[in-house]
Amino acid sequence: MDLGIFSDLESDVRGYIRSFPVIFDRAVGSTMIDEDGDEYIDFFSGAGALNYGHNNPIMKQALLDYIGNDAISHSLDMATVAKKHFLESFQRIILEPRGLDYKLHFTGPTGTNAVEAALKIARKSTGRSTVVAFTRAFHGVSGGSLATTANQHFRQAAGYSLNDVVFVPFDGYVPGLDTLAYLEKMLNDPSSGLELPAAVIVETIQAEGGINVASPEWLRGLSELCTRHGIVMIVDDIQVGAGRTGTFFSFEASGIVPDIVTLSKSLSGYGLPMSLVLLKRELDVLERGSHSGTFRGNNMAFVCAAIALETYWQDDALTVDVRRKEIIVKDRLAAIAAKFPQAELQVRGRGFIFGFASTAMPDLAKAVAAEAFTRGLVVETSGPVDEVLKLLPALIISDETLGRGLDIIAASVEAVLAA
Repeated sequence: MDLGIFSDLESDVRGYIRSFPVIFDRAVGSTMIDEDGDEYIDFFSGAGALNYGHNNPIMKQALLDYIGNDAISHSLDMATVAKKHFLESFQRIILEPRGLDYKLHFTGPTGTNAVEAALKIARKSTGRSTVVAFTRAFHGVSGGSLATTANQHFRQAAGYSLNDVVFVPFDGYVPGLDTLAYLEKMLNDPSSGLELPAAVIVETIQAEGGINVASPEWLRGLSELCTRHGIVMIVDDIQVGAGRTGTFFSFEASGIVPDIVTLSKSLSGYGLPMSLVLLKRELDVLERGSHSGTFRGNNMAFVCAAIALETYWQDDALTVDVRRKEIIVKDRLAAIAAKFPQAELQVRGRGFIFGFASTAMPDLAKAVAAEAFTRGLVVETSGPVDEVLKLLPALIISDETLGRGLDIIAASVEAVLAA
């Protein structure tokens, strides 16, 4: 398999091709197929952009019908039938049953653009500039969102100062430390060096940061703290929203109602570029056209997003099934950890996002991911030094395919430890 054209012409910034060095040709459900016909089980799901699998047949047919009808493909932020259908479906299926009264701001097609818009809204509405973010956070790699991203690898690529953001410890970052009490103390102390922020931005599960899960109690406490101090609370649900934790929004179990929510990745359902900011009505302060973008009207994404909502979110069947499969994964990973106590493996996660980390062998995850790929499994790593094996199977993966993927992980751990 010749990858020469990619190394010759494509920038050295390319990443995933180095971890998965084949030329992929087709994909169906949770199976990817390279140009030689070799098959791979997908536990990566496009970094969380394919919660409903590759080429989901229901969405594919709707998309083919839409294109075949010469319907609108590009429209900036003009009104279209496809956008109207999505708005109606989102309001009826997602917002109204949850008692949420958000306005919707369609941004440029990437998650980082949604974060940029959210930060602008918070700063504009409060008249303040400082933002509080958390240790091991990841919110994107464009200017404003990169400033709220903690990972040094991404920050050093900026080439300029990343200002107006203060990082504080995430839930559990320092064992035994009440991180909310710490933040409250800083906010109340005029000599702490922390100015009253415009916003706090948080992931309920830090996916790129190593599958660090915030407790419902901590999230409720953070929400109450923001309310007391008049701080805008932004929940970044780009990777762990759209059902990844079982419920549509990752914060539902905590009972909070964030001021702003960012969505992208699996929102479109089909892997098509689409991003969205949900904001409370009183925060709708940006003037006409002040956060613009040529590709904020991806009508093909609207079509698939509406079908995804109507197919999977009219009832709680998907949520129940994700919770059932969550137990399968958790039990299987725990069994692998018990079989190899020398690796001191930890199982992290909630819903259908899991991390498998060795406290004794930081390089184990990278080695296991590489070994797993040779055995036909696509799985990535995360964490500050890629020390966590990160599992993101499609939400609708079959039990049989899920089991085969977990078998490969077990065999890969054994092979790496034996070597």
